[in-house]
Amino acid sequence: MKHKAQLDRERIADEVKSFAALPPKEKWDRVINGERQLGRLYQKGAIAFTRREWKGVESTARDFYGWLIIWRDMLKMVMRDPMSILLGLFEYRWFSSYLACPAFLDRNNLGFRGRAVTMNHMLLADVYRYVEDCIATLLMADKRIGGNEKVNSKLLLFDEMTMAQMMAGFPGLKGVPYQLIPVFLVSELDQLICIPYIDAVESYGLPADTCPVPTSESGSAIVDALPHCGLGFISTSTPCDGSDMATSFQERRLKKLGIPTFPLTLPVRYDDEDTVECGAQDMWHCIKWVEELTGEKWDWEHYFTVIKRFNEQTKMEMEKWEMNSTPHPQLIGPAYELFRKWNYEMDGGLNPDVMKTFYKVRKLMYKSYEQRCNPYRHPMKYRAVVWSCPAHYYANFSNWLANAWGIGVLVEMESLNFTKQLETEDHDEAIRDLARLYERMVMRKHTNGGYVHVLDELWKVCEQFNANFIIMYQHVCCKTMAGLQGLFDEQARERGLHLIWVEHDLMDPRTVSRRDMRAKVTNYMRAIIQAEPTDESLIEFEDDITW
Repeated sequence: MKHKAQLDRERIADEVKSFAALPPKEKWDRVINGERQLGRLYQKGAIAFTRREWKGVESTARDFYGWLIIWRDMLKMVMRDPMSILLGLFEYRWFSSYLACPAFLDRNNLGFRGRAVTMNHMLLADVYRYVEDCIATLLMADKRIGGNEKVNSKLLLFDEMTMAQMMAGFPGLKGVPYQLIPVFLVSELDQLICIPYIDAVESYGLPADTCPVPTSESGSAIVDALPHCGLGFISTSTPCDGSDMATSFQERRLKKLGIPTFPLTLPVRYDDEDTVECGAQDMWHCIKWVEELTGEKWDWEHYFTVIKRFNEQTKMEMEKWEMNSTPHPQLIGPAYELFRKWNYEMDGGLNPDVMKTFYKVRKLMYKSYEQRCNPYRHPMKYRAVVWSCPAHYYANFSNWLANAWGIGVLVEMESLNFTKQLETEDHDEAIRDLARLYERMVMRKHTNGGYVHVLDELWKVCEQFNANFIIMYQHVCCKTMAGLQGLFDEQARERGLHLIWVEHDLMDPRTVSRRDMRAKVTNYMRAIIQAEPTDESLIEFEDDITW
């Protein structure tokens, strides 16, 4: 503690001294437009920033207002059932990591200015409210803690890799992605939280070169880190074989708890329309299973109402893509990408309040575009797309690229999903469209159904977004992209595109550290592009345990 206090005193003295040494013009710029050296916010051995970023007078006010809203919403969650929430804090190691939510917000807003700060806050606030609702629901229904039978009697669980739109037909039920809260999403906030789960399942003999996502899911089942609740569980065959194997662990555990499961299996070759009937039949069987299990009946009127809302959201999402294809993109970075994935897979039009966010963000986005605003403190020098299984939330990589090198990430692979307007009149075609949607869940659209979806599609996206850089995440435990590496490199060279391979291992930083990830880009930029960083302080810093 004394050492930490000494470091803080030295840091504050150094910052005051450096500010005092600035010429009057630069001092004014620092006050109005914010700081430029963001590496100062990191401190060796610290789990949080040394302080919050000074973004300038206006942007800091925007940031602080959004920050207060996050704390307000977190307090609302606690007040729904204070005792269950308190007991959950002591029962589950993953729950304490959600205290990092404000830090995650700061991290995903790093370097942003003006309306971009407000838009990021709006988008993340919706995601946070959903997460808070899921946490409260799981803990209140958990028979080990709350045991609220009223909540549990309406709770249907589904695999975190299963989309939520089917719940639109069951307005009387509450659908929750079971492993999302204890495993996947919390690891975005705290990259170290899943390591005990990974170690647990590997201690039973699972090879260490398997994907950390299904590995963590399996480990959480082994150590019993998931709440005991729910009427039933819908498993899935998406997105990959690893997910299939993790489902077997979940089913064995749920069977012991007396919770029935339904395996929702969808065709891999989704471009072949002959397979759609197979997927549609499976959707019908799943709906029938839910009806028999819960006593609830499928409500077509409510389903179509939700899907019409989702269709409208899809249209507005494509407007963002169109704007990001111009020389003046406005909504870029990790907050936008996370919101897109959440809205596409977990919200899916179910919450009518999310439409308000869409309209507000749309208005701000167009206003910023008219004024040709720059979302970040530093101007964007390079236009990039992110491809393959992304790790930028764990490592805050998109923001680091923008702040350190001026590389603006315009779009990522997993946000470019199904954009067809779903059927809202004919019942049979509506179920076929639902099957088509589920076949193209977030992690599946590009990594299944043939290499053209991931290889040929990349060049179309680069052309659409006028991108000259590709940040190619190479998940060391996923073999999908590794088999195409030579083709990616060769075809990128033919097109004159800069393709940077960045190794990572998702929520297990022991394999590839964040520093190693950043070094790949830094080495490329200096050796190949012969560029200088926009913020030298972000090139070398330690954040091994930082949220």
